[in-house]
Amino acid sequence: MKTIDFSYFIERYNAGEMDEAEKLWFRKELEGNKKLRDEVALRKKADLVLKNHDSVQLRIKLAEIEKKRAIAQSKNPGKHSTWKYAAAIIAFILIGSVVVLTSGKMTNEELIGKFYKPYEAAAASRSQQAVANEDYSRGLEYYNIRDYRNAELYFGKVVSSDRKYIESTMYYGVSKYEEKNYPEAVQKFRIVTDDGDNMYMEDAQWYLALCYLQTNEKEMAVNQLNLIKRSESFYSKPARKILRKMK
Repeated sequence: MKTIDFSYFIERYNAGEMDEAEKLWFRKELEGNKKLRDEVALRKKADLVLKNHDSVQLRIKLAEIEKKRAIAQSKNPGKHSTWKYAAAIIAFILIGSVVVLTSGKMTNEELIGKFYKPYEAAAASRSQQAVANEDYSRGLEYYNIRDYRNAELYFGKVVSSDRKYIESTMYYGVSKYEEKNYPEAVQKFRIVTDDGDNMYMEDAQWYLALCYLQTNEKEMAVNQLNLIKRSESFYSKPARKILRKMK
């Protein structure tokens, strides 16, 4: 029996280039193949490292250009128009970027894009669930490779068996959010906040605000952001900044 080389499909999956039929097939392959899931997660981390590396290299190149400009100007003070124009273009780009980020209102989509970071899964040692809970463990594996559709499937199984599993409810809500199913995400986050005594309260409050922004429920979003702003949570600072941009 011929073994499938998944390299090509992993790249397409992580890049979001698969059509629905191809994604459905690949997710079925992931479900029964832990080694493949680990490979997908590893490739995704490698892509992030390379992306950060590219950013560093760009800064290095800009520094080299500036150094050469300074040397050329010192040697030929009257012949540096090319460098002058290049510097002007760079300055224009930088100033333009600052103006876009600091002037006027931003759309809800821009606000979320500026302040949102995907929610990271807690370490296993923080889990409320037993290590032996297979559905939770499987859901966490899919969550960590950002396969939110399968993640919500397994977290949903845990929640349906016992609603006391607030951790799974939180991840279920985030998976729904990432799948752009905001009404159902709101339901899950409200379960977390209504519980009142858990370590995910602040995270759920933040996600509720994001959901209201996504659905253009401005009054609900403002009320939720003000609640967060008055708290001493990690999200109070970004909530304050978003409110300032919404005025």
